Amino acid sequence: MSDTPSTGFSMIHPTSSEGQVPSPRHLSLTHPVVAKRISFYKSGDPQFGGVRVVVNPRSFKSFDALLDNLSRKVPLPFGVRNISTPRGRHSITRLEELEDGESYLCSHGRKVQPVDLDKARRRPRPWLSSRAVSTHAPPHSAAVAAPGMPRAPRSLVVFRNGDPKTRRAVLLSRKVTQSFEAFLQHLTEVMQRPVVKLYATDGRRVPSLQAVILSSGAVVAAGREPFKPGNYDIQKYLLPARLPGISQRVYPKGNGKSESRKSSKWKVFIITSDLPDAGTSSQIYIILYGQHRSSAPIYLYGTDGARFQDGHQDIFTITVGDIGRLFKIRIGHTNSGQSPSWHCKEIHLHNMTSGKQFYVPVQRWLARDREDGEICREFPLLSKGQPVLPVTIYEVNVATGELWNAGTTANVYISIHGEKGDTGSRKLFRSKSAFNFLRGQTDTFFLEAVHLGHLCKIVIGHDGLGPGNGWFLDDVVIKDPTTNYEYTFFCHRWLDQGEDDCKIVRELYARDNSIFSARQKLEVKRKETWAAESWKFTKGNTLQFYNKLTGGFVRLHPDGTVDAIGDKTDKYGFFDVIFNKGNICIFQSHEMRHFSLALDNGIVTGMVSGEATTELRVLYQPNRCALLESALVPGHTVAFDRRGKIADESSTGYANLSKEFVIFVKGVFLNSAVVLLATSLCQALCLQPDGSCTGVGSQSEKSYWKVHKISPGICMFESMKNAQMYLRIKDGWCDGTGTGDVSCHFKIKENLENASVSLESTKSPGLFVGLQSDGQAKPMIYTKDTNVCFYPQVIQFGRENPMGMYATPSQEEEKIHESKTQKKILAGSEARSPLPSSTAKEVRHFQNSETLLSEDEWKVLVLTGNTGTQANVTLWVYGDEGVTGPISLQKDSSEQLFLPGQEDEFQVELRSIGNIYKIRIGHDGTSGQPNWNLQKVTMQHTKSKKILDFAANMWLSQIQADGDIVHELPVVKEGQAIFPRVLLIFSRIDSIDKLFGSCLNLLLNYFIDTFQVAAVSLGKLQKVLLRCEASDKSKYWYCEKVVVREPGTTAEYVFTCQRWLPFMSQGIIHSEIELHLQGED
Repeated sequence: MSDTPSTGFSMIHPTSSEGQVPSPRHLSLTHPVVAKRISFYKSGDPQFGGVRVVVNPRSFKSFDALLDNLSRKVPLPFGVRNISTPRGRHSITRLEELEDGESYLCSHGRKVQPVDLDKARRRPRPWLSSRAVSTHAPPHSAAVAAPGMPRAPRSLVVFRNGDPKTRRAVLLSRKVTQSFEAFLQHLTEVMQRPVVKLYATDGRRVPSLQAVILSSGAVVAAGREPFKPGNYDIQKYLLPARLPGISQRVYPKGNGKSESRKSSKWKVFIITSDLPDAGTSSQIYIILYGQHRSSAPIYLYGTDGARFQDGHQDIFTITVGDIGRLFKIRIGHTNSGQSPSWHCKEIHLHNMTSGKQFYVPVQRWLARDREDGEICREFPLLSKGQPVLPVTIYEVNVATGELWNAGTTANVYISIHGEKGDTGSRKLFRSKSAFNFLRGQTDTFFLEAVHLGHLCKIVIGHDGLGPGNGWFLDDVVIKDPTTNYEYTFFCHRWLDQGEDDCKIVRELYARDNSIFSARQKLEVKRKETWAAESWKFTKGNTLQFYNKLTGGFVRLHPDGTVDAIGDKTDKYGFFDVIFNKGNICIFQSHEMRHFSLALDNGIVTGMVSGEATTELRVLYQPNRCALLESALVPGHTVAFDRRGKIADESSTGYANLSKEFVIFVKGVFLNSAVVLLATSLCQALCLQPDGSCTGVGSQSEKSYWKVHKISPGICMFESMKNAQMYLRIKDGWCDGTGTGDVSCHFKIKENLENASVSLESTKSPGLFVGLQSDGQAKPMIYTKDTNVCFYPQVIQFGRENPMGMYATPSQEEEKIHESKTQKKILAGSEARSPLPSSTAKEVRHFQNSETLLSEDEWKVLVLTGNTGTQANVTLWVYGDEGVTGPISLQKDSSEQLFLPGQEDEFQVELRSIGNIYKIRIGHDGTSGQPNWNLQKVTMQHTKSKKILDFAANMWLSQIQADGDIVHELPVVKEGQAIFPRVLLIFSRIDSIDKLFGSCLNLLLNYFIDTFQVAAVSLGKLQKVLLRCEASDKSKYWYCEKVVVREPGTTAEYVFTCQRWLPFMSQGIIHSEIELHLQGED
């Protein structure tokens, strides 16, 4: 981050012969050579941009020859030993298996880590890539190169150690940058002497190829000898250029002769103090600042023994270009050697051209362990008739962002620029904090410099190389004590090679209006918060509004009055979003469909839905709370006093008034829901390829989790990206390698203060899923800190389990560990089953009742009529407190079941479902005899001997009777069913797979199709579930509405659809949709 200009050239160099087209005389006209153009990428490394190889029988005689060729191009520890398809599923062992135009992965072992090829093809910047710095590009590559990419290899000036006049320009081509050792070997040839080590021009060691790339454009090549100071100034040898983001200073290209006439010689006298250990082993440099420009760092060295020793005076003669009137100097050292600390007594400057002399009384330590720790100092110079600039100690406040892994342990540097020069690159290392640059922390540093006048910009960056080693900088505030001005440099961006634009250095420009800067920062935070929370206000969602001041929920009563003292379950505290346009919504009472929240003359009340006063604007604050403002009269907001009563600003002081509400969405963790567990406004809990979990994942598909509801308030979370991998806490670790056992069960704890949730392990009560400062997941105890808080976002809502049905923990564990035999049977049956997919899923997860612990045993007797079946029969039992099923009616023995006239007996366990009122029985339609005549089902309680009868006398067949293979039967008492069995007539519905299979060619455009379904009475219908599975868009179907009628009554239920099925929402294709009763939305 030095102000010394860095340099780079864009040069065109010839490509190697390997990529050239063979000479025509080598081509055979009788046997044409078929060439395959193939791209190869490095396993597990998306930063590797890939190599393109032309494969034909002449270029590679064998597969091993190709492996050897790739080993020189793809950097792997043991060379390329394996080639596989992009997902690593199939290994390539012969040249004939390679396909033209395809991409493959290279690895040194059989284990392959998949790579996002789209990301790899974007060609990262050279210093981010693990491959060679340069590559042979085809002629059209410049046209398709990523923005900001260098289009030719970079040039580097290499000085000989101790001899600045001996220098060479080296091109950082692919050939010489295969490795750091190869680069040193190339420099040995170029410099014609052994090159073992590289140094920066200020004496710092350059240990790697990445450090070479990030250098200032010049290095010093040395053998085994130590660094020798010299005036290694590249400014006079190369045109100035800048490393991206470092410096924008451009020195004019002047005529060599005129420049030499304008330059002047200076004699510099430096006296080291005679204090103990005042001398230094470091390399000393000086920079002269004039009214036109500043000089480059000039290193002060000699050949006549040690310099800068205790009590000694050292004299140097330097040549400086035309910098104009001199007004300040900067003296410093490289902090190198065994004793780098230095105490300078005084400096004398004598212009040998003009005769002007300057005297600087220094008397300061330049040492990391003395005074303020600075190793450079600035001093103003007195010129006749010119004011002397004061030395100012700037207060620099650096705010690290609150994102996870936002902090850094890298060295941070800053350069402050003003109308009177700059401070040069300064390391920020000593602050009032015990540890610097921690997440959410503001660190204060003090930086001494000659006053810069009005500040205009800063350049700030760090040396943390590689993705994940960066820093999220919120802003920098600099206070100038001389003028009492405060400058804000707003950033709010990553400085990370794996985030944002991958820059680790940024130029930030000043805003000296602190009010405007604070407003800008607030607006950015509000926009980010709205982007994260706006999903809640999707039309159809049901919301609750929690008020932190009153500790209650907003309620709309039948008489139109509103308060904020309701509890979580109060039926008057639920509101449906029935209108949404941007951030303007209408919130209709879920209980009273004709009432909505409204602001009338500044007073919150209930009014008829659709009135202008019911339109409320949602204004989110940075604390994730929202204001509800009248869209009709801006400035009027929903407000309550401490007692939860409606209030306005004129009658109540601000201290006793609350306008902020925490917004909750109903039904977030329903079974089969797909959710995002956000950890910040732009991050989410994500499963990593190694099975660990991190809170720094992007809010994208790879961070989606599927909810498996175990019981009320207890869920499992399965990764959508990696099926059968569950979030868990086990043995002191929190990761995503769970298999669905009890260690994957979490109790959902709602946090009313911010609408977040915390996930408590049911196996280890008191331990929650938490995040460390770097974002890594770890079991933690519950605190008020946000490290155990997750902000759920629903990607796809789930469904409520019918009649409160949940899988118990033991059942979920058995589902994961069911036998291979059962899986094979069900895999075959599912492929042939015409049951709806939801039913097929239930059948796939059936439980063998004999493996369950005894709680409530029943005997089930099934009497078959004159036609038996060999299909798989399944039973569901419904009670007024829950439901059990699916239960597979089968036995371990080989006896045949469901033969004509045979009664089969089964033992089942029903877990606390209350009084039984109906059963559902059906089969999967498989085997050679799928048609079944069922006469009767009887259930007998094992202990009490209580008997329940279910009269059937019906066909379960796709070709007999009504064509249904699933039927519901009510309990029969004294010859009468306790609930009637009704015939529901559906019009205009599409569930071909759900009702009659694909045998009927129905649902033509503009046709009304009618179906009949027999079921035990459901009472008043509330919703229907439509499902349409289509393999391509030609089979999609537009449904206008569904009408359900019950014969013998005047009841008619209308469910409006008006959309195509399947449909896409938030990037996910949905095959099913819930339709609610018209007039009750």
